[in-house]
Amino acid sequence: MEIELERTFLLKKIPKNLKKCKSFEILDIYLPAKVNHPILRIRKSDNKYTITKKERISLNDCSEQTEKTIPLSEKEYQELSKIKGKRLRKIRYYYPFENKRAEIDFYLDELEGLITVDFEFKNKEEKDSFIMPEFCLADITQEKGTAGGILAGKDYAYLKPVLDKYDYKKIKII
Repeated sequence: MEIELERTFLLKKIPKNLKKCKSFEILDIYLPAKVNHPILRIRKSDNKYTITKKERISLNDCSEQTEKTIPLSEKEYQELSKIKGKRLRKIRYYYPFENKRAEIDFYLDELEGLITVDFEFKNKEEKDSFIMPEFCLADITQEKGTAGGILAGKDYAYLKPVLDKYDYKKIKII
């Protein structure tokens, strides 16, 4: 089992040359559907298929989670994707920033207009000392309603109270 150290930010403005970066659509299915915050995820990302279980290590810190990912064949994914779950679609861009890679997610469907930026870190010191890039608006790592499993199946109006705290403005898909 791997430990994931990650921080999540709201995007303030689209970074320069983002259109030139590698991008692909992601479809996440969170299970079970009737749980408020499912931690089991089936993912189709480009032509890769996985099942992942992510759990917070501490109830007070969303930036540190255990993560176990298992690759799936396309046939396994097709069968598992028939299970009723909460769905979430987004377009992810990999954007180089200093010595890191930003994962910039443009949410689709009912969450269109929401764009988040994730950074992963090698250790706690790197995570804790990271300075938010100027193209980001706010650190939302600890905002309970912004995790993928909670967002799945929701709409933009659900998030509006959280986004309004940061004066977030919808950004169009590029």
